Amino acid sequence: MDDTLDLCRELIRRASVTPEDAGCQALMMQRLAAIGFVCTPLPFGEVENFWAVRGDSGPLLVFAGHTDVVPTGPLEAWDSPPFEPTLREGYLYGRGAADMKGSLAAMITACEAFVAANPDHSGRIGFLITSDEEGPAKDGTVRVVEYLQQQGEQIDWCLVGEPSSTQQLGDVVKNGRRGSLGATLTVRGVQGHIAYPHLADNPIHRALPALHALTSQVWDRGNAFFPPTSLQISNIQGGTGATNVIPGELTVVFNFRFSTEVTAARLRERTEAILDAHGLDYTIDWQLSGEPFLTAAGNLVEAAVASIRAETGLETELSTAGGTSDGRFIAPTGAQVLELGPVNATIHKRNECVLADDLPRLSRIYRGLLEHLLLD
Repeated sequence: MDDTLDLCRELIRRASVTPEDAGCQALMMQRLAAIGFVCTPLPFGEVENFWAVRGDSGPLLVFAGHTDVVPTGPLEAWDSPPFEPTLREGYLYGRGAADMKGSLAAMITACEAFVAANPDHSGRIGFLITSDEEGPAKDGTVRVVEYLQQQGEQIDWCLVGEPSSTQQLGDVVKNGRRGSLGATLTVRGVQGHIAYPHLADNPIHRALPALHALTSQVWDRGNAFFPPTSLQISNIQGGTGATNVIPGELTVVFNFRFSTEVTAARLRERTEAILDAHGLDYTIDWQLSGEPFLTAAGNLVEAAVASIRAETGLETELSTAGGTSDGRFIAPTGAQVLELGPVNATIHKRNECVLADDLPRLSRIYRGLLEHLLLD
């Protein structure tokens, strides 16, 4: 058995459904402390986090990730128990195998091999680990980043272990993510009898032209790294359930995934201008989940591309597609941020799995990053 595969199996056995950690971080800190890392548990609320660092001076390369996993769904829908890691036809099955306990195991074993070969390496290595990535993300990475800033720590490079690969290991690296801006719009009208519309004011009818204007608006045209900004309505609710009652209120939930061509503030301004132009009586509650970030070039991109090529022979694709990640909390500190992990085809699904041979290969890619960045 391979060390990375063994460690991943140990992590999968710990049923760390958000926000539970179930002992994953204790196991990781034990392995890191054994090779000279100073580990600091950082619990906030009900969320377990830790920061670990090795070295005293020089540039800081941080491995970031999460020990929490999404719920399994119906256990009977799995071909093998989700928290009993199972090898089958070359794949390792279990909740978190791809997202992201495989990456966590590869990070640990990469550091163990690198430190054993280079005990006096230059620079510093850090770990920023949370159990609140799959949940509200309020007491996890964002709080640890605040702690690090208070301590005067500056991250130079950050490798997030999200499952970035699409068809085979290393074919895609995320070098940025779109911003996410959510909104809950409430449009007020006057409830009344359906037979007497002149005595009521239907908020659904009033809102439809405004919603059409919002969904047909060109917010920007994107750029070389980002597609155009997109607004998608996810929920609409109005009415009492009766066929003879005009509703008095309509609630619409929508979300922007936006590029670096526009700001969250500008999106809010333009949205509210459209709503005002249609004469709506409304309130709107905005929720900014994260600004867009981009690492277009630099030492980290070069190291990742070279390390992937050396291990797999692939010329990796840089991409900003997909949802958000905890990289959105780290990039604003000035760090170069990349996401690199296993194939993401089964994440959040039943029978989540990763190609078993990919885990030691991922560990070697991570070790290559360390060698490119921290060896003189």
